[in-house]
Amino acid sequence: MNKITSLGTHFGPYRIESRDNEIVKVHGHELDPAPSEIGQGYLHRSELRVLRPSIRKSWLEGGPGTRGDLRGKEPFVEVEWNQAIALASDELKRIRTTHGPQALFAGSYGWGSSGRVHAPGALLFRLLRMYGGYTDVWGTYSSSAAEAIVPYFLGMRYHAAIGRGTSWSVIAEHTDLFVSFGGLRRSNTEVTYGGQGTHHTEEWMKKAKAKGTDFLNVGPLRDDIDAQISPRWQPIRPGTDVAFILACIHTLITNDRVDNEFVATYVHGWQKFSSYVMGESDQQPKSPSWAANISGIDANAIEELALEMSNRRTLINVGLSLQRADHGEQSYWAATALACALGQIGLPGGGIAFPFGAQGNVGAGQVRKRVPGIPIPPRPEGPPVISVSRFRELLDNPGKTYDFNGESGEFPDIKMVWWAGGNPFHHHQNLTELASAWERPETIVVQEPFWTPTARRADIVFPSSTPLERNDLGGAENLLISHERAVDPPGEARDDYEIMALVAEQLELKEQFTEGRSGDEWVEVLYDLFKAENEWAPDFEEFRKVGYLRYPGVSEMGENHQVFLSEFRDDPVAHKLGTPSGRIELWSESIAEFDYEDCPPHPAWMEPYERLGGRNSSTWPLHLVSNQPTVRIHSQYDHTEPSQGSKVAGREPIRVHPETAKKRGVSEGDVVRVFNDRGSCLAGVVIDDALMPEVVQLSTGAWYDPDSEGMCRAGNPNALTRDRGTSKLAQGPSAHTCLVDIELFAGAAPRVESYDQPEFIHQQ
Repeated sequence: MNKITSLGTHFGPYRIESRDNEIVKVHGHELDPAPSEIGQGYLHRSELRVLRPSIRKSWLEGGPGTRGDLRGKEPFVEVEWNQAIALASDELKRIRTTHGPQALFAGSYGWGSSGRVHAPGALLFRLLRMYGGYTDVWGTYSSSAAEAIVPYFLGMRYHAAIGRGTSWSVIAEHTDLFVSFGGLRRSNTEVTYGGQGTHHTEEWMKKAKAKGTDFLNVGPLRDDIDAQISPRWQPIRPGTDVAFILACIHTLITNDRVDNEFVATYVHGWQKFSSYVMGESDQQPKSPSWAANISGIDANAIEELALEMSNRRTLINVGLSLQRADHGEQSYWAATALACALGQIGLPGGGIAFPFGAQGNVGAGQVRKRVPGIPIPPRPEGPPVISVSRFRELLDNPGKTYDFNGESGEFPDIKMVWWAGGNPFHHHQNLTELASAWERPETIVVQEPFWTPTARRADIVFPSSTPLERNDLGGAENLLISHERAVDPPGEARDDYEIMALVAEQLELKEQFTEGRSGDEWVEVLYDLFKAENEWAPDFEEFRKVGYLRYPGVSEMGENHQVFLSEFRDDPVAHKLGTPSGRIELWSESIAEFDYEDCPPHPAWMEPYERLGGRNSSTWPLHLVSNQPTVRIHSQYDHTEPSQGSKVAGREPIRVHPETAKKRGVSEGDVVRVFNDRGSCLAGVVIDDALMPEVVQLSTGAWYDPDSEGMCRAGNPNALTRDRGTSKLAQGPSAHTCLVDIELFAGAAPRVESYDQPEFIHQQ
């Protein structure tokens, strides 16, 4: 008889059908009207599983620091668990004793498991903070620039602002014009970090359209908003949105359309900012004609759009892609300035929103009480904290001084990296530079279910289980999901909790780390803690039997009625913001004191290091858009269906406009070399007119597969991106500032090798 179990994931809830320890079918959950196809990747029983603890040959023979240049190039030796745990634990002890905790980097950046117990990063951080700490990180690759700038002008954390954001239910009733910068991509709304509930965003968009909401897509890709809602498209050169936004504000000022009462009451620094917009402070008016030369949008079209926004109830949405660019902080600040000029902030259906089209929980109305996770101790004093995307610089430049969000410091000399729950050889920029820097540490430990590009470049690899192979629980915006073990882990793979508990024992921290509990016991403890604060919740056994529970007070469509900053608008004194002035700040005295040349104290257009029509465009005439894939989350399960089914000529597809393809003599299905002065990769051509002729689109996540010359055969766009921070304020990734060219690949395209097993040798 087949077994049916429940599973919560980053891309939604599922029912898993298994028989004889094999997954036979992945069913959409009965409550989910639109299950994501990404879940079908769980059907694949992969030959790329890490089955036993494995040690890189040279490291095992010569010890720490031996031939780091051979990482990813030489065989592994499979060993017993006790030997692998002892080697890794002894290395932790050596690093701490000899070099101090700052010499250890705990790199657990990634989407890991959506479960609250077996979240690999949380478990690693719990143990290593108990052991004295490590060089830590701040922010995310997804939203670092937004995370840094939003507190300065709104006085609240970025993720808190998302939680307070206007809900789809309000948009459907009140928004006339939904202007989205950076897309409103439906596939992105299928996923949510920490757990996606049932999928309703598509239905809400249709409902809003049916009630009269007009959707305007300002971006380089026509299909960044679902065609089902008949959106308008305003093409714009990537990375020039701030210039367009400033010109819209200039139009509102010159046509006396600014809501002067709003800016006088709710905004700090309007006069200084408007002086900049009108060119009084720098002799360059930010007029539509000025912006037209930068953005590629006709000046008359800019004026008409600005006036249309002022005549309608308008919601300005800013996606995450805009702030993952050179000076990306400015996009969120400038868009908020436009919303201030329109004067609709705090009104139902108007104002500012972010980032609709980035995750499925945005616009849901954040009323849930999250399930607590295993407690993580506070950061010990001493080891530094860097911006997450400066990881390669950290490895490469020990002793180098860096600036970050008003502070400065020196990069420590990293001797050991411990990575669990992520794949930096997917998400980091300029992977050639990362591969070189990766040679420097003396020891790299990776916990991973699969032989990913990162696992293949480790010294010690621990085989970990997948969410299908352990019990857990996780929350979403409208559900609490029981994660039930559907099959046993293959080989000798163990849960991340078990792995960390074994290390804790070697460090004499087992009782402190486990508190005397197994992983399954922690699942029940966390649920009981949740139930203690939510009396309506059933007992644990009933919850496990049903497999889920719904949060009360949240509708079938997963929505709660919510208007961003409505309390502030109603009473700006009683509900003042957390900024120094208590108002929305378009001039920040705090940022002014930093005196950063790359982040002024007001929203501003700053020339990026390259762009179409600007720097480097005469050499590299195409802008590369490296957006999120529709068939996987980042690089997860890239080696399985449905990701493999999307490949063209065995590698990641690249969309090319018909005009661009014709000029370069390439056709549908051809393999092209995508290149610039930073690197190159191969990709399979898809001809599509749903993007600007000057733009090519290559999604992230192909498993990095460089040949001897560094060309990625699989098609990872981060072989081409520049590893430079957005500014000294956030030091976030600037991947979307990237110019390239393409050409037909001559001769037979080389085979992609990143989906092969590594070589093993038997221990003597």
